[in-house]
Amino acid sequence: MYSLIKHLCSAYLVKRWGAMALPALLTHLLPLRRLFVLGIGFFTLCFLMTSLGGQFSTRRLGDSPFTIRTEVMGGPESRGVLRKMSDLLELMVKRMDALARLENGSELHRAGGDLHLPADRMPPGAGLMERIQAIAQNVSDIAVKVDQILRHSLLLHSKVSEGGRDQCEAPSDPKFPDCSGKVEWMRARWTSDPCYAFFGVDGTECSFLIYLSEVEWFCPPLPWRNQTAAQRASKPLPKVQAVFRSNLSHLLDLMGSGKESLIFMKKRTKRLTAQWVLAAQRLAQKLGATWRDQKQILVHIGFLTEESGDVFSPRVLKGGPLGEMVQWADILAALYVLGHGLRVTVSLKELQSNLGVPPGRGSCPLTIPLPFDLIYTDYHGLQQMKQHMGLSFKKYRCRIRVIDTFGTEPAYNHEEYATLHGYRTNWGYWNLNPKQFMTMFPHTPDNSFMGFVSEELNETEKQLIKGGKASNMAVVYGKEASIWKGKEKFLGILNKYMEIHGTVYYESQRPPEVPAFVKNHGLLPQPEFQQLLRKAKLFIGFGFPYEGPAPLEAIANGCIFLQSRFSPPHSSLNHEFFRGKPTSREVFSQHPYAENFIGKPHVWTVDYNNSEEFEAAIKAIMTTQVDPYLPYEYTCEGMLERIHAYIQHQDFCTAPGPAPQGAHAPQSPFVLAPNATHLEWAQNASLTPGAWPPVNSLRAWLAVPGRACTDTCLDHGLICEPSFFPFLNSQDAFLKLQVPCDSTESEMNHLYPAFAQPGQECYLQKEPLLFSCAGSNTKYRRLCPCRDFRKGQVALCQGCL
Repeated sequence: MYSLIKHLCSAYLVKRWGAMALPALLTHLLPLRRLFVLGIGFFTLCFLMTSLGGQFSTRRLGDSPFTIRTEVMGGPESRGVLRKMSDLLELMVKRMDALARLENGSELHRAGGDLHLPADRMPPGAGLMERIQAIAQNVSDIAVKVDQILRHSLLLHSKVSEGGRDQCEAPSDPKFPDCSGKVEWMRARWTSDPCYAFFGVDGTECSFLIYLSEVEWFCPPLPWRNQTAAQRASKPLPKVQAVFRSNLSHLLDLMGSGKESLIFMKKRTKRLTAQWVLAAQRLAQKLGATWRDQKQILVHIGFLTEESGDVFSPRVLKGGPLGEMVQWADILAALYVLGHGLRVTVSLKELQSNLGVPPGRGSCPLTIPLPFDLIYTDYHGLQQMKQHMGLSFKKYRCRIRVIDTFGTEPAYNHEEYATLHGYRTNWGYWNLNPKQFMTMFPHTPDNSFMGFVSEELNETEKQLIKGGKASNMAVVYGKEASIWKGKEKFLGILNKYMEIHGTVYYESQRPPEVPAFVKNHGLLPQPEFQQLLRKAKLFIGFGFPYEGPAPLEAIANGCIFLQSRFSPPHSSLNHEFFRGKPTSREVFSQHPYAENFIGKPHVWTVDYNNSEEFEAAIKAIMTTQVDPYLPYEYTCEGMLERIHAYIQHQDFCTAPGPAPQGAHAPQSPFVLAPNATHLEWAQNASLTPGAWPPVNSLRAWLAVPGRACTDTCLDHGLICEPSFFPFLNSQDAFLKLQVPCDSTESEMNHLYPAFAQPGQECYLQKEPLLFSCAGSNTKYRRLCPCRDFRKGQVALCQGCL
């Protein structure tokens, strides 16, 4: 009612103003016509915003601001009138824009030309008066039409209320318990977001029920509504086979331009094109005739959007971190080469358009079924999608893959658990399957290891590098001057044995943090940096940045990587960089992957606080010969293989069943190993259809107190596999391991299933999203599921491809 009164009053005022008060007012204010024109324009737009529901600001570019009201009224006559009103408004806005720029009669003459009106019809002074009066009359006519439509709408709604009151009452259906409550909410708040009007909500009970049953899903379908269109829209599209691509030129077009970060990514993709094509040929031979479903994939790089600050683009040319852009460039290339349909967005407007976001503030679901099978984004993009997808975010979040540099552990991902137990941070609590988070390095098996690629050398290039190495040349890892601060002692020792080179960014003056004996090349393009690494003997890190791609590039170019050991280890408890990140992981060195998965002779990790140990390492490295080395999982073929397996086998949209609890759970298909140390999958046990990784690769150990499952599995040369936890989450698994359970309880805890001493108590997991390879406590011996892995491809088991 308030909205209707506001419309009618506004229409009345404008009608009166346009017909009577305006000419007299213009006569007195004509000398101030430029200021007055601007005022008229502002007042006119304010009137339109008020009388027509404020929909002007909610429409996308190119839409008429009256489209929403058209949806509300619905009748053919109303639509026609409103289309005319829209045309009038657009003409009026053009005229006001031109008039607002007028300085004198000559400018007015030019404006008349722009508007395609004869110049002789616009004499200075009088022409201006006629033009403004004409605009006011248009506004008055619009107001009259709005008044007529609103009266017609009231009459129509009255008839609906009288004739269809029974069919527009909230039904009492136990299958839709929230229906009546949602109708009450709509009565009170339907004007809080213009998106409701976009979907046809107009304040009547019928419109509430239609919206809540056909757009949202809180009410049952109304029997008197035509459901044919909805049934037709839900029909799935036929499957198409993915075909490997060898021409990446279209991908470069998809990536767009205009940002330094995009330019960097495109240059990288161009440089690696030949390697991607060769890797695709090898993988195609390996897969043979295996059918691969082509997926429609949206890639939204949230950290590059203006709304998130786009902090990376300005730093690309100033030595800022490039690891994220390296990874995103390689993800785009891998998805495209694998043959999937790809759409790339780096702005919020593009994201909204591709998702089908309705105009408004993000309260309503998408206007269409999500046209993408998968969405790759980051934490910034995840937040943007939640804000603009309404209820559709919950419906489709199983299709999202989050590129997460440092990982998200289950304890931080589960919102309720994180809030209750102090694990809540700025980045976690999304309640996704932890495998939906995809990391740069294999930090924890709870997440999926996405990775990136380093340039692979052929045998000829490797021999040339070995012959061209300078035995006394070192390159420092660090393009920002702040990394060098306080490192004079290490550099002094290193300078006794080696010639030191740096690639620190500077504009005019050499950074004072870089000692004079260091040969600083400034920030180098990637090909020139590669050439520098191919000459150097040593690539040395000073503790930061953590876990970047550069050490792998250096090792691939025949360098030895020297890094510092952290004691105590760095974590969110003692280091600002990790504070707030959704992980409790302890980092024992600058690059844990290089230390644990590569190691000597390519990687040396020493205590930089011990000058003697540091100097001894330098001397030993000078006499150590190494060949260029690149782990398979960081080659183009390795990344293609890994992403192919994820796309074809990972399905997080099938809801996991409840975790089996206590003695009521079915017996586990395990047998005790002959040496009685662990459980194995019984040979006669049936395999779970569709399970991936295949469950027959499972091995289960009981960890020692205070040991995480991640470390327990590594101790046995295996990888912890969180998807196997449900098979172990039963009292029978403890019995098979001959663990005496005096009692068995089921609770929410990211360390369960586990055996507690003293007390002889066995604990099972109540919440499937909390199954976690990470985490330990001296009170518990955790029950850990492990699996084998392919050589050089830790993310995949032997039978996973």
